[in-house]
Amino acid sequence: MSPVAEYDFVIVGAGSAGCLLANRLSANPDHRVLLVEAGGSDDWFWIKIPVGYLYTIANPRTDWCFTTEADPGLAGRSILYARGRVIGGSSSINAMIHMRGQASDYELWAQATGDERWLWGGPDGAGETLSIYKELEHYFGGADEWHGTDGEIRVERPRVRWRILDAWQTAAAEMGIAPIEEFNRGDNAGSAYFHVNQRRGRRWSMADAFLHPVAHRPNLTVYTRTQAVQLLTDDQVHDDQRRGAWITAQRRATGVRLLKDGQMIDVRARREVILSAGAIGSPQLMQASGLGPAGLLTEHQVPVVVDLPGVGENLQDHLQLRTVYRVRGARTVNTLYRNWITRAGMGLQYLLLRSGPMTMPPSTLGAFAKSDPELSSPDLEWHVQPLSLAKFGEPLHRFGAITPSVCNLRPSSRGHVRIASADPLSNPKISCNYLSTDADRDIAVRGLRMTRQIMAAPSLARYRPEEVLPGPQLVSDDDLQNAARELGTTIFHPVGTCAMGAFDAQGVPRSAATVLDTDCRVHRVAGLRVVDASAMPAITSGNTNAPVMLIAERAARAILR
Repeated sequence: MSPVAEYDFVIVGAGSAGCLLANRLSANPDHRVLLVEAGGSDDWFWIKIPVGYLYTIANPRTDWCFTTEADPGLAGRSILYARGRVIGGSSSINAMIHMRGQASDYELWAQATGDERWLWGGPDGAGETLSIYKELEHYFGGADEWHGTDGEIRVERPRVRWRILDAWQTAAAEMGIAPIEEFNRGDNAGSAYFHVNQRRGRRWSMADAFLHPVAHRPNLTVYTRTQAVQLLTDDQVHDDQRRGAWITAQRRATGVRLLKDGQMIDVRARREVILSAGAIGSPQLMQASGLGPAGLLTEHQVPVVVDLPGVGENLQDHLQLRTVYRVRGARTVNTLYRNWITRAGMGLQYLLLRSGPMTMPPSTLGAFAKSDPELSSPDLEWHVQPLSLAKFGEPLHRFGAITPSVCNLRPSSRGHVRIASADPLSNPKISCNYLSTDADRDIAVRGLRMTRQIMAAPSLARYRPEEVLPGPQLVSDDDLQNAARELGTTIFHPVGTCAMGAFDAQGVPRSAATVLDTDCRVHRVAGLRVVDASAMPAITSGNTNAPVMLIAERAARAILR
């Protein structure tokens, strides 16, 4: 098929990473850049209103609407696995929580890649992670040793508080989890209201930050409602491309086959193809193009272009255990929403002041603690919501309640993403394998018990909390493990399916799970990078959007070098 156009860079996926890459690479007017997005425009008003996530998640207009395979760790349940399918990607439908992770997370990245630049850094140590985060953000509190104000990513404090959450924070302090000012200083131990990616009460997606301000550039082209169906490669690998993970390159990425307006077209990339389709989309496209585990490809009659065993493996995610407690005498979203007058008041408050419950992210208050005091950093996180419902998408309960959800920040369970057939338009099989290790099951039990301790603390007594889920009748470890299987669900943080790793002097990866080098170059396929959450060798502590921006910024700098 003859190409319809040639570009220097073809970026697949206009999510968080893709928007930043399009911005950085098109800053040079000599670079012709194409950004390809399967979804449509992000100009829908429910995207911009923070509570609009209730209407954008599980909506095919903005979400891929994936579901997982039936999971033994979830009592055989299949669950919704939301991924953004719109300009801005998941940053247009996510929780808006700005969370960098902890310094200990980046120690793991440095160990996995052999690259100390991933270390947290700052005045007391090597590494550049903190400095890049500061350069990327526009922080509401002004520049200081932790934050910057010259970047594109808006970071603001929440515009609503709840007395019941203040009481929960005090109760956590009574259990040894002290209030802190914020979470983004390298050690998140404590509790605080989450900082959010908003601008004056409106969602600030990564498209708002990086793509829309530069969309006028004549050298930047954006295709929407266009799906990548195949990576194009040839065996003409040039000597000047044999660097890093490309030392042992067998093939060279030359472009992408696209489905646009009902027709298949080819676009060529003179320099590089960059996959930023996310931890589900990127490995799926690679496998459908013959780049992946040879056994899987052969099973589905996909010609093996390059055998890459790690593509689609190493899936990691945070499993949240949603406990529900009925409370009395407290203002919650449940109680406000029951009354049409208070509902109207919430809307009016938002229209006039850009504040109140309509600015609220899915979770408002957070807390980090150790499941074992011997640990060097917290491994548990709570997302606390002033509302409750049976499950996402169902109506709020008709009684006042809060939902303290606890998750294991460092799960040892590993899943995978694998094509279901040779058809690139078919959804892949997503197997999370939650709670498949003894360690994860033990930590789930500890998390549920610590939640009960907080809810029983004196500061909450006036609200007479009553456990609804999992239920006070469940007391043994076996009971609570079964409850975790019944209650557990994703927080939508899939990572690791094309993981970065270390290579020896001959360009051979030190681990079979490794797909990328530290600059996100794909092993044995010159001219191809994966720049998104797929690249994380280990999941970070908390929400994953900010770490994706760190990866994208570093990759952009490497490309431009």
